[in-house]
Amino acid sequence: MSGYTVLYDPDGLLGAVLPLDREPHMALVKEVLGWEDMADVPTDDCLQIALQLTGHGRAVADDVRRLCATAEDVEARELAEVVLREADRRLSARRMGTVHCVQQRARMVRALYERLDRLDRLATERAAAAAST
Repeated sequence: MSGYTVLYDPDGLLGAVLPLDREPHMALVKEVLGWEDMADVPTDDCLQIALQLTGHGRAVADDVRRLCATAEDVEARELAEVVLREADRRLSARRMGTVHCVQQRARMVRALYERLDRLDRLATERAAAAAST
């Protein structure tokens, strides 16, 4: 018998319900983007940070996709779709264990959060307008 439990979630509902752990990841993004390009960071550390940012970036991208599907603002939706395509490309790229690789993923997480905030604000405004009518 194994020591773990497999969750069956074909619709991805668990990911949509659990909140993102934003603050520590954004602190990591800020720290990584503050490094010099030639910073002396061990390869194993870069690989681990890249793995962390990749996983979190994919979780944020899922939230952006969910909000993008219901967005009525065409411009906001199109911009989010561009960022999502870029995120799919960058986050699926092989991790290189370099500062440049880690910084590229940090920039992608930051861009995804910018789109998430914009879409979330638009959804909140739309809900408030609907409630007031």
